[in-house]
Amino acid sequence: MNKVLLQPLAPFTYSLNSLSFSSNPRCSFLRFSVRASSSRAMASHIVGYPRIGPKRELKFALESFWDGKSSAEELQKVAADLRSAIWMQMAEAGIKYIPSNTFSYYDQLLDTTAMLGAVPDRYNWNGTEIGFDIYFSMARGNASVPAMEMTKWFDTNYHYIVPELGPDVKFSYASHKAVNEYNEAKVLGIDTIPVLVGPVSYLLLSKPAKAVEKSFSLLSLIDNIIPVYKEVLAELKAAGATWIQFDEPMLVKDLEVHQLQAFTYAYAELESTLSGWNVLVETYFADVPIEAYKTLTSLKAVTAYGFDLVRGTKTLDLIKQGFPHGKFLFAGVVDGRNIWANNLASSLNTLEALGDIVGKEKVVVSTSCSLLHTAVDLVNEIKLDGEIMSWLAFAAQKVVEVNALAKALSGQKEEVFFSANAAVLASRKSSPRVTNEIVQKAVAALKGSDHRRATNVSARLDAQQKKLNLPILPTTTIGSFPQTADLRRVRREFKAKKISEEEYINFIKEEIKNVVKFQEELDIDVLVHGEPERNDMVEYFGEQLSGFVFTANGWVQSYGSRCVKPPIIYGDVSRPKPMTVFWSSIAQRLTKRPMKGMLTGPVTILNWSFVRDDQPRFETCYQIALAIKDEVEDLEKSGITVIQIDEAALREGLPLRKSEEAFYLNWAVHSFRITNSDVKDTTQIHTHMCYSNFNEIIHSIIDMDADVITIENSRSDKLLSVFREGVKYGAGIGPGVYDIHSPRIPPTEEIADRINKMLAVLDSNILWVNPDCGLKTRKYSEVKSALTNMVASAKLIRNQLATAK
Repeated sequence: MNKVLLQPLAPFTYSLNSLSFSSNPRCSFLRFSVRASSSRAMASHIVGYPRIGPKRELKFALESFWDGKSSAEELQKVAADLRSAIWMQMAEAGIKYIPSNTFSYYDQLLDTTAMLGAVPDRYNWNGTEIGFDIYFSMARGNASVPAMEMTKWFDTNYHYIVPELGPDVKFSYASHKAVNEYNEAKVLGIDTIPVLVGPVSYLLLSKPAKAVEKSFSLLSLIDNIIPVYKEVLAELKAAGATWIQFDEPMLVKDLEVHQLQAFTYAYAELESTLSGWNVLVETYFADVPIEAYKTLTSLKAVTAYGFDLVRGTKTLDLIKQGFPHGKFLFAGVVDGRNIWANNLASSLNTLEALGDIVGKEKVVVSTSCSLLHTAVDLVNEIKLDGEIMSWLAFAAQKVVEVNALAKALSGQKEEVFFSANAAVLASRKSSPRVTNEIVQKAVAALKGSDHRRATNVSARLDAQQKKLNLPILPTTTIGSFPQTADLRRVRREFKAKKISEEEYINFIKEEIKNVVKFQEELDIDVLVHGEPERNDMVEYFGEQLSGFVFTANGWVQSYGSRCVKPPIIYGDVSRPKPMTVFWSSIAQRLTKRPMKGMLTGPVTILNWSFVRDDQPRFETCYQIALAIKDEVEDLEKSGITVIQIDEAALREGLPLRKSEEAFYLNWAVHSFRITNSDVKDTTQIHTHMCYSNFNEIIHSIIDMDADVITIENSRSDKLLSVFREGVKYGAGIGPGVYDIHSPRIPPTEEIADRINKMLAVLDSNILWVNPDCGLKTRKYSEVKSALTNMVASAKLIRNQLATAK
């Protein structure tokens, strides 16, 4: 791979035509907003913006580069075009405080790791400016070494690359990306706020490297990284930057005293360097606890504080009780996590109340967090239902909302815009499409039962083994198989009505037949049908459930080039007819081996959707659970004896504050149990979870009462540590033995070693052998080699266990 530096090309001249809000007639309520924006930018701010592009331009450029089909220069050109478009859009919309350095080729934490030169030794970095070769090796691994760990970013579906740190790390200024992008915007005539992940949050989001004691204090490295931050700041200041934004999202967590003291210490150390700057510390995703609020607002070097006032409404009370005189308040009143149009009148009331407290001239209207977590632009939705579309605001529209609120706060209220917004909100509230009385009654009837299966898991596993007759250390995969170009083409053609339903069904049947044969030849024990008929594990089900609507280009980045298109839940949810029985039954008839029925669980469907905000989330989750319950029972009736109900996102939805966790886990686990509480003992219920820290919720995972759980483990052995500490787990469990998000093929010996480590803490009669996750993003050549080694390793350990007996 080319050793190209992580720096932008010269900026290009960009036309705003593709970003014009008037190009779609159904966006008429937004038409005048950019045109009417004041030439003088109002006190408005965007925390961050999606970097994938309106039509996933970055995704396709990355994958083309990784496949060797395009050059590093071509990838950089696409990236430069996207950055310039974003900055120009915000400038045209009248945003005053425009962020830079929020673009990333993979992940902003990885960018910070590159900036600090914190490259793990296994990548053989030579200490020069970090380029694509080292950067993407850390993110994805390479032929000889694995990638760094990846985990969920707070309670979102975004993933970050976890820094690996220790006392021997030699930090150095190794990526000049922040100043390069500031200069790039400056050439366009746009003075941006460079954004850096704050030093304390960076350390708290890291982990001790593999050879480092787990008790090692990451915060002890603060004195080692501050000099690098000082170098970055000095270079930005020399380039002309007058504002700097530090993202310190860890301030919304329940922090210990010594962790809060680290913030005080770090910013005191930076104080002299920050002299003459306007310094914004940005928080998001939840309320800031009172002690963290006191710590933050006492930082002498800081001149502005950013708060999420959508998910952190309690922070308003803290502001009312006291706010530092003369400081700026960046008020995050426009939701960066959802796609519903803002209630402008309500937000303006909040802003005016804040103005009375801190001074109107000190209030800056902002988004609640980065818009990275929402879709890019409604302009690209030419087929979306007109009524529902009027209820929505994607990132581009949220930029307009921010500026409209800033203008209104300054006395330049656009009455037509506010009136149109009020009409939209009233339309949504009164629409008969939103409520289904039958569904509401069914959910109400759930109260009074905890929906547990009649017998315990040990008895069920015995009954299932008599029926399934599986070997020790049974092998399986998580569900999906590679989605080839031909497969995607056929699905597109069927959707566009270019081929008949009969042609489509015959193609998918043949694909399933090939996948079943492929697995049998590899000698996998429990098979899957490969999901060739599915575009996405949530979208596929949402398209068949009432209360959902879908976009054409509402893509959101999950990690790297991986994007998801979350469905929009606008109303009550129900299942009109079976969704998966047809395909699962076809697959089971092709083999004598057990065939898993594959479903997505209610909590994951909820957490990976844009959810209606007019009723509690748990009410919507119970509705989805009842729909999935109907599907589970129909699969069982059709002869499917192993049913996997994926809850990949259960941990992701865990609230960031300890005091709120129990309530969430109670209804989330209950929702899962609703789906399968009435199946026979001989029907084996699997679930799958991925890329989160599960140790803290292990007892809730046990309480789900699944027969088998497969779980991500290959990039981190954290999961095994909980069993080393004495937690007893009696159900089947398959910690992933290899990382499917990396192109690297693990050798048989490496997988066998992983299995042996698992057997040190888990009984052989409950251990399953499987990859980390679904295989849809991999190539068949990679999958064949990796699964061949996986099955070989399972057989090797079986033989060793038999010999030992």
